[in-house]
Amino acid sequence: MNSKLDFQPRLFATLKHYNKKTFMADLMSGLIVGIVALPLAIAFGIASGVTPEKGIITAIVAGFMISLLGGSKVQIGGPTGAFIVIIYGIIQQYGFEGLTIATLMAGAFLILFGVLHLGTIIKFIPYPIVVGFTSGIAVTIFTTQIKDLFGLSIDKVPSDFLEKWYCYLCNFDTLDFWCAAVGVLSVVIIAITPRFSKKIPGSLVAIVVMTVAALMLKQFAGVTTIETIGDRFSVSNAIPDAHMPNLTWDTIKSLVSPALTIAVLGAIESLLSATVADGVIGDHHDSNTELIAQGVANLASPIFGGIPATGAIARTMTNINNGGRTPVAGIIHAATLTLIFLFFMPLAKYIPMACLAGVLVIVSYGMCGWRSFLALMKNPKSDVSVLLITFFLTIIFDLTIAIEVGLIIACLLFMKRMSETTEVKVIMDEISEESDITTGNIEHLTIPQGVEVYEINGPYFFGAGNRFEEIMATFGDRPKVRIIRMRKVPFVDSTGIHNLTNLCEMSKSEGIQVVLSGVVPRVHAALEKAGFYNSVGEKNICSHINFALDRANEILKEQEVEANPA
Repeated sequence: MNSKLDFQPRLFATLKHYNKKTFMADLMSGLIVGIVALPLAIAFGIASGVTPEKGIITAIVAGFMISLLGGSKVQIGGPTGAFIVIIYGIIQQYGFEGLTIATLMAGAFLILFGVLHLGTIIKFIPYPIVVGFTSGIAVTIFTTQIKDLFGLSIDKVPSDFLEKWYCYLCNFDTLDFWCAAVGVLSVVIIAITPRFSKKIPGSLVAIVVMTVAALMLKQFAGVTTIETIGDRFSVSNAIPDAHMPNLTWDTIKSLVSPALTIAVLGAIESLLSATVADGVIGDHHDSNTELIAQGVANLASPIFGGIPATGAIARTMTNINNGGRTPVAGIIHAATLTLIFLFFMPLAKYIPMACLAGVLVIVSYGMCGWRSFLALMKNPKSDVSVLLITFFLTIIFDLTIAIEVGLIIACLLFMKRMSETTEVKVIMDEISEESDITTGNIEHLTIPQGVEVYEINGPYFFGAGNRFEEIMATFGDRPKVRIIRMRKVPFVDSTGIHNLTNLCEMSKSEGIQVVLSGVVPRVHAALEKAGFYNSVGEKNICSHINFALDRANEILKEQEVEANPA
């Protein structure tokens, strides 16, 4: 692993060749993305269990930091739907102060990931896990919006997934027609807007239309049952003061698990978003720089009252589609949100809650990835198992458990598959030694009586040692010499060395001498450093099968002399 800190924000590289044409493209894109981000930031903030302005503050502070310091030219950062479930759960258990501490810790973890060059490793998290918890989050978000979408009269909605749906079914007769109409029409407007305009976001159109409709219904038709943001929250456009929470060791210890979940989820989503963006614009982002930027953003956001943030795929794609090609567009997006927050935030109190629920229903549909989910169901059973376990753990329990269990299962499956790639075979009677395949010179080597030859093909680690015992158990007569060919073993780990040592000791106790053949330099160095050769003997380490067979004949003669002394 490279220990050198490689932190190179893309902003500074792009500014070297910046011009007026690029700035105008970034300006237009930044303005549009800022407008698109507004309803999403409000909706994500409320759904996460915090006030709407905290969602916007997060989009401003984190969005600015991610664009300023990030490793992608077009990444747009802010609050995302993926965090809703975990944020809500942390607030319920630890309060907002606990969320602030967990977010700060997650920021520190993300910076550590980047410093340790884990960016490329995180991108290799199995696809079924990503789809499983993303789909699970989407279902959970949809579930949390049913009450507001239909205006159900429920004092307190249960936190458990199954209990929540049972509660909805029992109270569906309390549905409010006007709230349901606002919610359903919001979904329809958001869904059909792209058919008429690619530039104007459907969520913004829905919010403007439904807010005006709700005000007119209240003013001229006396409809007062449509709940708005102002009915539930006190909306403010005051710039929050920087605040550092009271950090105690006990609190930090209790929040390690949720903080790691935020960090891992943020890393996965941001790098996934950056990778998708690379494919569209033909660029290549710096994973480790991006992680460090995400970490700084999650350190800054909670200090100003914000919530966790990461790269947002939808807003990043909006940026690309509207011409944004440098991090300047992301900075302008943050500036746009700042102006909206300062001058128009008080108007947010008139937005119907049912309309925001409609926005999140569309977000959850976009997140669910049902096509990918169904496609994975046709894959091997092991992948399907990981997918379904992660999915159901996410919706029934929580995201923290889902990610932890999913990663453990994936690691176990990976180890199983890797161990299966290592083949141990027995060569009987004769060896076809392809010494010079280009000239057709193939030498056939005869195996002497009393000698067994085993060949390992693949990495020698867990599982391979046990196969020797399984294979040897099938033979009736015990040999006098066992030759182990290791020419196709690229590396050996401590478990492999331990298994090989046990095999040699077991063979020695049975009067069988082990001879190694064709050990590659890397494996040779590992075995020598571990002290393995002390028990086998230097003479029994041969560079080629011919020398190993010669050594086997010498051992047979020595044993014959010992058995029949003159």
